[in-house]
Amino acid sequence: MTPSVDEQTAAQKLFSPARLGAVELENRLVMAPLTRIRADEDGVPTEAMVSYYAQRASLGMIVTEGTFPVGEGRTWIGQPGIETDAQIAGWRRVADAVHAAGGTIVMQIMHGGRIGHRLVSTTGRVTAPSALAAPGQIRTPEGKDEHPVPHALTTEEVAETVAQFAAAARRAIAAGMDGVQVHGANGYLLHEFTAPSTNTRTDQYGGSPENRARLSVEVAAAVAEAIGADRTGIRLSPQHNIQGALEEDADDALTTYRALAEGLAPLGLAHVDVLHAEPAGELVQTIRRTSGAPLIANTGFSVQTTREEAVSLVAEDVAEAVGVGRSAIANPDLARRWELDAAENAPVPETFYVGGERGYTDYPTLEATAETGQN
Repeated sequence: MTPSVDEQTAAQKLFSPARLGAVELENRLVMAPLTRIRADEDGVPTEAMVSYYAQRASLGMIVTEGTFPVGEGRTWIGQPGIETDAQIAGWRRVADAVHAAGGTIVMQIMHGGRIGHRLVSTTGRVTAPSALAAPGQIRTPEGKDEHPVPHALTTEEVAETVAQFAAAARRAIAAGMDGVQVHGANGYLLHEFTAPSTNTRTDQYGGSPENRARLSVEVAAAVAEAIGADRTGIRLSPQHNIQGALEEDADDALTTYRALAEGLAPLGLAHVDVLHAEPAGELVQTIRRTSGAPLIANTGFSVQTTREEAVSLVAEDVAEAVGVGRSAIANPDLARRWELDAAENAPVPETFYVGGERGYTDYPTLEATAETGQN
């Protein structure tokens, strides 16, 4: 995308302040939620996580990795939670460190749904809208295994799930977070309700686009009531077609996400974060326009967003802010590097999910690189 305005002016807009609800951003770069598997076995954030997030505080807003609201919704060992007192205390250390470094941080709350396993779930149960196993395998403490056939939530259990998200949001605020992002994307529980391939229900949560969108709206509404709409956002990934959550009919997808956005509109959310390869296209802009919420655009999964793309998205008013993943992993001072149009560290994908400090907190800053003479 080539900006139609002067490049310097365009770049200045990306690095100008913004407000997403009650959350004030120093710039319009948002650290995307990024699974890193560095919590301890009990889902408690570690000191390495404190350092990792604090290092990236110069980004306009940090969205944490997906954090489980209840142990039954845990997807991986090493994933952090926001259910226990110890987990709250761990996240408080993270939030305090980010704030001390001048940053802003919101927690993504993620229920994994059928992307889970009995050896990872604290109840031994995996849940979903329908009793349909996800494709492929999942990593467990005993090695890789096939995804299990999940328990199909009853209507009453769906209501309990809504309450669990709201309770987790209150705990996130108690842990010092500036807000919460509801994870409604990437084939996890809420997206499993939205996608027709993973939802064969016949109650009020299945069938029509409006029914399939209902749970995401109810969760967003419950979280907004619990902590304030101006501190509540939601992430969506329409037609991302991942982990068996398929939305291959373009007309159905547009109808479904329009219905979802119409449900969100009365809430006055702080943001809607949309993962889609064409953020300027009809689908994403319909969500933005209909929901009335500021848009965080994220243009790809496993595709590295470039500085030029981020500059253009904001300059051309495609989005209010831009979510950045891999570049934020590899460059703790990404905002400064992009403001100066400086060289970047390259991410090391083999360290993304393996634990430890390597590829986590050891990427050098621009100043450190200059001092050592590295490129």
